[in-house]
Amino acid sequence: MASMLHLFLVLGTLMVVSAGSFYQEFDITWGDGRAKIHNNGQFLTLSLDKASGSGFQSKNDYLFGKIDMQLKLVPGNSAGTVTAYYLKSPGSKWDEIDFEFLGNLSGDPYTLHTNVFTNGKGNREQQFHLWFDPTAAFHTYSILWNPQRIVFSVDGTPIREFKNSESIGVPFPKNQPMRIYSSLWNADDWATRGGLVKTDWTHAPFTASYRNFKADACLWSNGKSSCASSRSRSRAWFSQELDSSSQNRLKWVQKNYMIYNYCTDTKRFPQGLPVECRTA
Repeated sequence: MASMLHLFLVLGTLMVVSAGSFYQEFDITWGDGRAKIHNNGQFLTLSLDKASGSGFQSKNDYLFGKIDMQLKLVPGNSAGTVTAYYLKSPGSKWDEIDFEFLGNLSGDPYTLHTNVFTNGKGNREQQFHLWFDPTAAFHTYSILWNPQRIVFSVDGTPIREFKNSESIGVPFPKNQPMRIYSSLWNADDWATRGGLVKTDWTHAPFTASYRNFKADACLWSNGKSSCASSRSRSRAWFSQELDSSSQNRLKWVQKNYMIYNYCTDTKRFPQGLPVECRTA
């Protein structure tokens, strides 16, 4: 029993599970008071008006992990607004894993935009509509990031998998620690119908809400990962892959709710689709 307790304590120091308050986990970085933390750190809101949007970022850097956040998006006429929730490393050769929620006119669906950047290069967009109203209640948006794959999920249902294809020359984000960022901002030059629909400021302020952040992840600090030990890499998410049930749910989403896939856009890539698309 004592040895089991010792092992549990060792694992706990190596792999960090964060589910603390927004005060503990995040810094509000911009917005001049438009980003607010409520309920003793259990709830956060971002707001956007004609003068400014707002945003926050994690205090910690992560190198692999399972990140969950519950969001309730801007309701009503949200055309022109973007709520972004993503992982990103610093520098000109950055890595990035994106969720972006593109607002729309009342009654029209949000577009969920995903992308993966490696060494500053993205162009791997997939876009979806959702099978529910993301403004009516909170829903969980998750990023699983391990050395083999990145999986985007909504309420536990995978919507996209980006596999490590370094063996065929496709860069994969695995060397740069990333922080979590989120922002609410005006992008009416492109966000809704390619910029044709502009933000209606009579509906401002626009507000997005956040709760129940959780990171089961490897922290990066002082040039070292908390997951350096093989013991710490025994956590399920570190080698997790999609089982048959998850693969079927992924196919269901992509068949019924995907509205854009760079891997099928032959007009965009007249010289040939990206190599990872040709081998998928």
